[in-house]
Amino acid sequence: MKNKILIALLVVLTSAPVLAQTKSGEKTRVKVLSFNVFGGRTTKLDFNLDAIAKVILDTKPDFVAMQEVDYKVNRSKKMDLATELGYRTKMASIFARAMYYDGGEYGEGVLSKYTFVSTRNVPLPYIEGQEPRAALEVVVELPSKDTIAFVGTHFAHEGQPGREIQAKEINRVFSKNKYPTILAGDLNAVPGSAPINTLEELWKTTYDKKKPEPTIPSDAPRTKLDYVMFTPKGAWKIVERKVICDTYASDHCAYLVTLELQN
Repeated sequence: MKNKILIALLVVLTSAPVLAQTKSGEKTRVKVLSFNVFGGRTTKLDFNLDAIAKVILDTKPDFVAMQEVDYKVNRSKKMDLATELGYRTKMASIFARAMYYDGGEYGEGVLSKYTFVSTRNVPLPYIEGQEPRAALEVVVELPSKDTIAFVGTHFAHEGQPGREIQAKEINRVFSKNKYPTILAGDLNAVPGSAPINTLEELWKTTYDKKKPEPTIPSDAPRTKLDYVMFTPKGAWKIVERKVICDTYASDHCAYLVTLELQN
């Protein structure tokens, strides 16, 4: 009888799922990529999602914030870009509409190695006559059992006043988050400008303050417009940052940051 119980116990133990968790004492790290995907077009103005997916696959991120994402828009062959890029990269995907455009929708996309606990699309204020903007948030539980929020956004390109009201709304909404939160996106603003200064009241930025890494244009970067930030300011440690410029895949360089959660 004892042997039967022992055999049954061994069967249960060996068939139990193996959980992918960090080892005891190790810090939780995530790799975050911000990438303006230019509506699926390349700098040669052809349509090539495989080129965009290759940039993502080569960087092996945990999360990707994508801007200029089309959903069933005529110019991008009526494709759902977030889903298509999720399929190509084997990541969970979600799209958030900022506005209706060219027979479809246009906005933000997020890719994640992990499934979503919750998601929300936060419409951002905008100046009449300018393009509407949005912030897409996903909440995930990491294999380490830590819960975090990841937000992708894209600020107005038409002028600084629109970006300023969007920065204030980002601070107002996400200052209420109960989880460590990462913000990534094309903010159309340079370091030291009013929108970035507003965000830095709440968020810690990851760029080199003495020598900001330019991210546009991809063939000869001169200006920094793409960012990764986090709040609370002590929640994460910056491990590594890298600007990745593929002169074909997009007019923007991708911005990759590795963060370590401080528990």
